[in-house]
Amino acid sequence: MRFAERMARLGTENAFEVLAEVTRLRAEGREIISFAIGEPDFDTPDHIKEACIRALRDNQTHYAPSAGIPQLRQVIAEHIRDTRGIAADPEEVVVTPGAKPILYFAIHALVDPGDEVIYPNPGFPIYESVIRFVGGTPVPLPLVEERDFAFDAERLRSLVTPRTKMIILNSPHNPTGGLLSRADLEVVAELAAAHDLWVLSDEIYSRIVYDGPFTSIASLPGMKERTILLDGFSKTYAMTGWRLGYGVMPAALAEEVARLVTNSASCVNTFVQYGGIAALTGPQEPVDRMVAEFRARRKMMVDGLNAIPGVSCRAPGGAFYVYPNVTRACQRLGLADGRALQQYLLHEHGVAVLPRTAFGSRAAEETEEYVRLSYATSRENIERGLARIRNALAP
Repeated sequence: MRFAERMARLGTENAFEVLAEVTRLRAEGREIISFAIGEPDFDTPDHIKEACIRALRDNQTHYAPSAGIPQLRQVIAEHIRDTRGIAADPEEVVVTPGAKPILYFAIHALVDPGDEVIYPNPGFPIYESVIRFVGGTPVPLPLVEERDFAFDAERLRSLVTPRTKMIILNSPHNPTGGLLSRADLEVVAELAAAHDLWVLSDEIYSRIVYDGPFTSIASLPGMKERTILLDGFSKTYAMTGWRLGYGVMPAALAEEVARLVTNSASCVNTFVQYGGIAALTGPQEPVDRMVAEFRARRKMMVDGLNAIPGVSCRAPGGAFYVYPNVTRACQRLGLADGRALQQYLLHEHGVAVLPRTAFGSRAAEETEEYVRLSYATSRENIERGLARIRNALAP
């Protein structure tokens, strides 16, 4: 069977491969504690579900405009004004089935073969995948543990060339939980203005922040006009299975992205969009409670990992991930890398984590080993999982 050449350039999301392995082991009767998948373990708030049910009963089951129903686009524009402090118009909003399509469509709309796109590394693997898929050149920007997994400004400046078209940001960040400061964003804004670059700002974890305020690069002077702001409902409102996200961008680009929606998905499920309206306009207490619980779990996870010999873990500023350095643990156990440690923990001790290799190609100078753990699971599971890791890594 012969496939199009471009399919060889398309990557995947290794977290789902680990999930499949976990599912297989559980089907064999193994008890696995999973820290692998980045999905809130909370239920979608009831008022959001009820809004969707009402929409179904009101027969909101037909096609919607490709860019989203006007009511939701208006609410999103108001939400962006309230949370980012910038003027936003409904014509600048595109609603998509999940937030990931904004990444996919924006890169397709803006990046030509040979264009360079700078992206965070380690990072969400779909960044690199889609850049390669359209024929662009992915340029990894290393995130530095010593800076709490922010980037080095001089390194970023050195990566910008005449072929650079876009810089991708993700803050709070997956997999490290790092949070970019305003000073970090100002460096990106300076380069974007000087070199006429687009910035794709992945802000899907913007409501899950613990240390310091969240700042969107779109709110910096002159940046709204060159920013694609990506956000959605999956993480904040525990709506992963609803597949509802959005992008905010200049109106001319929004038209092009909506045309890509027309050519692919036609539109987002209509009645689900009414759930999105309820999420943004309804009570926010469920979100506050969830973030408070994540904060408590963060402390459990960070304290517990730092008490294990051979492991060091920085406290993440946001999201629900920790990204501990496991170099010394790998060395002591004679394991080649984080991938070998991930397999050892899963198959010998029943704990699922993700290795560094799940988050992009390693830089040549990168020598440290890391794994990612999600604490979007119960405190009981965190306690039991940490005990298993402690036993696995015991001297």
